[in-house]
Amino acid sequence: MIDWLRGPAEDPVIEVGGRALPLAIRRHARAKRLTMRLAPDGSEVRVTLPRWCRTADALVFAHARSDWLERQLAAVPRSEPPAPGGTLRYRGTELAIVWDTGHRRAPRLDGASLLVGGLQQSLAVRLRRWLEKEAERLCAEDLAFYCARAGRSTPQIRLSRAQRRWGSCSDRATIRINWRLVQAPDHVRRSVVAHEVAHLAHFDHSPAFHAELARLYEGDIKAADRWLKERGRELYAAFG
Repeated sequence: MIDWLRGPAEDPVIEVGGRALPLAIRRHARAKRLTMRLAPDGSEVRVTLPRWCRTADALVFAHARSDWLERQLAAVPRSEPPAPGGTLRYRGTELAIVWDTGHRRAPRLDGASLLVGGLQQSLAVRLRRWLEKEAERLCAEDLAFYCARAGRSTPQIRLSRAQRRWGSCSDRATIRINWRLVQAPDHVRRSVVAHEVAHLAHFDHSPAFHAELARLYEGDIKAADRWLKERGRELYAAFG
């Protein structure tokens, strides 16, 4: 169980690189030490601490690592909403955005280009919706594949807009996958779906879980994890 220590009127903040960032502090029952991470989009600093730690300890911990946080913040890709003549990440490639009033409002994939019309002001919204639909389609296919391989019935799939997690399996009825993974290479997205299907058998990260994941996933799970660790933040650049 996690207890969040943030309140809308009294959020602690920390100054990083001249920016005041909210400090999200949480207690975790299994935490044995303090850990800290920057949100993928650079919007806040997250500190996890054991139940026995004081809130003041989290503040001191974060301030003592301000140089590390500044380096992490500098590495966050700048938000660049997609625009005509630009590109859109899709399945590990860059699609050229070809906007023309003569094209249909709904984006249409044409080789390495995405043809789209309609009002330019709503272009980013429609491109995001297109990516989300593609994410739902691809993840549903992945889920059916891995559930068949696992010999299990296919649960419901939902898209997630989470800022911290790529996937989750809170029960055996629903699996949630972060829609932004549609921008990543196929093997990365599929590794996350396979990970959550493995949780249908094991709700932990025990050796039995990892053995099940290795049986289900056809690729190099370490390489996929490494891609997410090193480049996962890039998936937040276009839409935050």
